[in-house]
Amino acid sequence: MYLSNTDGDSALEGVFAAVPDKVEQGGHNMLQGVVKSRKPYIAECGSGEVFPWRIVIVSEKDAELADNDMVYRLASPADENIDFSWVKPGKVAWEWWNDWNLYGVDFETGINNETYKYYIDFASENGIEYVILDEGWAVNLEADLLKVIPEIDLRMLSSYAESRNVGLILWAGYWAFDKDMEEVCRYYSEMGIKGFKVDFMDRDDQEMVRFHRRAAETAAKYGLMLDFHGTYKPTGLHRTWPNVVNYEGIHGLEQMKWSSADTDQVEYDVTVPFIRFVAGPADYTQGAMRNASRANYLPVNTEPMSQGTRCRQLAEYVVFDSPLNMLCDSPSNYLQEPECTEFIAGVPEVWDETRVLDGCISDYIVTARRSGDVWYVGAMTDWTPRSLDIDLSFLGEGVYDAEIFCDGPNASKAARDYRKTVSDNLTSSSAVAVNMAPGGGCVIRLRKVYR
Repeated sequence: MYLSNTDGDSALEGVFAAVPDKVEQGGHNMLQGVVKSRKPYIAECGSGEVFPWRIVIVSEKDAELADNDMVYRLASPADENIDFSWVKPGKVAWEWWNDWNLYGVDFETGINNETYKYYIDFASENGIEYVILDEGWAVNLEADLLKVIPEIDLRMLSSYAESRNVGLILWAGYWAFDKDMEEVCRYYSEMGIKGFKVDFMDRDDQEMVRFHRRAAETAAKYGLMLDFHGTYKPTGLHRTWPNVVNYEGIHGLEQMKWSSADTDQVEYDVTVPFIRFVAGPADYTQGAMRNASRANYLPVNTEPMSQGTRCRQLAEYVVFDSPLNMLCDSPSNYLQEPECTEFIAGVPEVWDETRVLDGCISDYIVTARRSGDVWYVGAMTDWTPRSLDIDLSFLGEGVYDAEIFCDGPNASKAARDYRKTVSDNLTSSSAVAVNMAPGGGCVIRLRKVYR
């Protein structure tokens, strides 16, 4: 169900997808199921059917919406008899957003073995758990995931990645994955592939919801993780099948490759923590090292940029919940930015505790998350510059040292401008003053001191 307000009155109407009647292969590279007609009802059910929850969440403060796990809690728990200990969240070096665009190398980059070995080396040297092979590794227009282009030797790459302590994840169009799901999962699991990013479902009717469940069950059978891209909002499937580690269902950073200059991604970024992320994690794909002020942003497909500051990109690794978390930019760009790369590579993907300290929907947000005895704080603002005093009372007992990444004095003009400072002897009675530029952000890493 979606809520719609197409007529602009004071009421919202529920919108449901009817059951497909006729579906044909088509769409993007023949990888989608194109619905040609639908039946006049939304579900086909037998006796004793269990129907889904409808959830209304009401809060006094906006911040309470951004720290809410009701969707997860109402989902069915995983089967206790199934071992999911092999599911490993992590970071992913991703090549599609940056268009396989390396520089300073002695080979022609693209969808080929040399390029992927370079990504694997970059991931290994920076403690990044995975590399994804996005669209292009399988023969185009065939919708057959067992047909690999001659420029790619998947078995060799999987073995090479394993030797470097890196796992490979494969992109898969929905139609190709669905038509031969069992064999595809068996074959690539035996090769050592760790999971699939399945894309272009683009529907949430009953048939497609059943596909997601079937895919989760089949992938789990073969020890494969799933990142559902081109999908609808989460509904708790990742609790029932923990190998479903992430979903898209969001206007993520990939949109900045082609979105017009009047697209306001900055305000969107401080809206979705209170709305979309209430439903569950999202594959937003942050990590841009090319950063643009509002006046300087342009869509560039091969060398894309973000809207907002560098520190905003860092803060998104804390504010946004993403257990399989992309590094969207080119390794060549990350190598030019060792401080930021070290921070991004070191941020956990799952957390022991989360507290949304402050926030106002569409204006700003401040989120604190703990992993072990290390706290991370991420803050982001809209296009309004903002000064905040971040209260550290959540720390509890003990003394902490802090690394602080804040917008530089010229970040409003050169959005990549940032400053890293260090503070020590911080306690729960301390506060940290931060100044955020338009479209800005700030991150703080607090480590407990044992003396």
